[in-house]
Amino acid sequence: MWTVDFHVEAEDEMGEAVDWYAARNPRAALAFEAKIRTAIASIASDPSRMPALGPDRYFYLLKRFPYLVVHRSLDDAVEVLAVAYTSRRPGSWNTRT
Repeated sequence: MWTVDFHVEAEDEMGEAVDWYAARNPRAALAFEAKIRTAIASIASDPSRMPALGPDRYFYLLKRFPYLVVHRSLDDAVEVLAVAYTSRRPGSWNTRT
């Protein structure tokens, strides 16, 4: 099982998405958070089995929500680079290090 860390911008994106859903439907916000937890658990079990976005970037597409969890493997952990809304600024996470 890999350790999963969040890039600061990915953490912000996740918080903004939860807030957006919570303002409209608190149950949807809870469901979104549950899907994120499912994604993180799946990524932690085997990060490289996810579809590739490039040579060292992978993604997990959330079910029922239009979000990707973009991540990469480091020496001793996995870093979530983005919790990206699929219709906004595609690839904006590519410059994150």
